[in-house]
Formats: sequence, C-alpha cells, structure tokens
Amino acid sequence: MTLSAAFADERCTRLTASGNPEYPPYLWRDPNDPQRLIGANAQMIGFVANELGIEIELYYSGPWGRVQEEVSAGRIDLIAGAFYTSERSGWMDYIYPEFQGTRTAVWTREDADIDYQEWIDLKPYLGVTVINNSFGQEFDTFAREELNIMEVGSLSQALKLVAESRADYLIYEDNPGKAYAEQLNINNLKLLPVAITSQNLYLTISRLSLCNTDEMKERLSLALLKLEKDDLMSFFLERAHAQWRVQTQ
Repeated sequence: MTLSAAFADERCTRLTASGNPEYPPYLWRDPNDPQRLIGANAQMIGFVANELGIEIELYYSGPWGRVQEEVSAGRIDLIAGAFYTSERSGWMDYIYPEFQGTRTAVWTREDADIDYQEWIDLKPYLGVTVINNSFGQEFDTFAREELNIMEVGSLSQALKLVAESRADYLIYEDNPGKAYAEQLNINNLKLLPVAITSQNLYLTISRLSLCNTDEMKERLSLALLKLEKDDLMSFFLERAHAQWRVQTQ
C-alpha cells in the first residue's frame, strides 16, 4: 500500500452516499425528513455500512443529475444504485457484483396504438424521459441518433406529459414508474410488454473520493457478495414496497 493510500484509509472512517431520489421502491425522500433517503437501496447501504463497520451517511443531495455532478467532483463518495455507462466509469468506479437487476419499460397511454417490438419502432413518436438518465450504453447511443426523446426534470413531470397526451411514450424503469403513477393517481397508462433493456444496478465510488482505495473497494465487494448470497435485496424490496404503499395511501 502506498503512503497516500494508507493516509486515505486512516481518514476513511465515514462515507457519504446519495442516489436518485425519484426511484421508489429503491430510493425516495422520506416525507417526514426530506433530507433523508429511504427505500430498498437505503437498506442495502445500511447493510454495507454494518459489514464495513463504517458509518455511511445517505442523504438527499438534489435531483439525479445533481447527484452525479457531486460524485463526479468527489464531494460525495458513493452512489447507491447506478447503471453502467463508459462515460460514468470515467469519474466513478463500479463495485462488483451488481446488487439488483431492473427492467426499463415503454410507458404509453391505454388508448395509444404503438406497436413496439424493437427500438426502431419508436422512431415516429415523441418520447420523454428524465434528464441524465441512462438505460445502457447501446440504447443511449441509439436513442441519441435515431429517436426524438425530450428530457424533463422529474419522473412526475414525465408521467404527466404522457398521461396528458403531450408525449407519446415514456422510457423509465417499471417499478419506479408504477410507484409514482400510483402516487399521482395516474391510471390511464400501460406498460408495453417488450422491455427496452434489462440493466443492473451497481454501488459506485467516486474516483476523487479519499476512500477510493483497492482495500476499500474489496471490502465493499465482499459486503455485496454476502448481500447476494443471503438474497437480502428481495427482503429489502418487499419491505420498501410496503413502506411506499403505506406512505401513498
């Protein structure tokens, strides 16, 4: 270990973390304490902290785009759930294994007649998604070159645009989309059966974090391996779904 790495390990008695705050059941703001993030990924962070014996402060640091800026600049150490892209890998390291798989879906109005079987089928239509979201390197490139997709600041805004016929479809993960549609009492949308992509969620660490050492990344990886072995994310998700339903009743 180098002297600088040893110094970093001595300093690394506490980590900070944030994530996408519009991502139930994985992550969302606590209505009783809006600076606090709760959900399945928050429970995952709590488990990792306990395994490491290090405090990890998970908090709301702004919308998803701002979170990424903060981690890129090294002002926050960890992201509690991000998809892989080569661009993001330039400013943060991905901890393996992934801790959760997700499905990205196409959302349309119930009365919409969109025959979607493959990506190119969306070309005649106006889409919407949330700014700074990624759905995998290949689709991101295809969408940028071939599709007409506008970006808005929040999932709530995106859902309303489709529900009100101001956009033809929304691209977003199925579970968070369902959760927010229920909260907003939007009931005129449907999920198309063919997924856009199926992506993995990773715990990541900023390349500028003082805690970004080989030893720390190995310890984080071991914690995630134990999480996977014990199938804890299934339990965390079940508990988070129940928590969200109670909150939105």
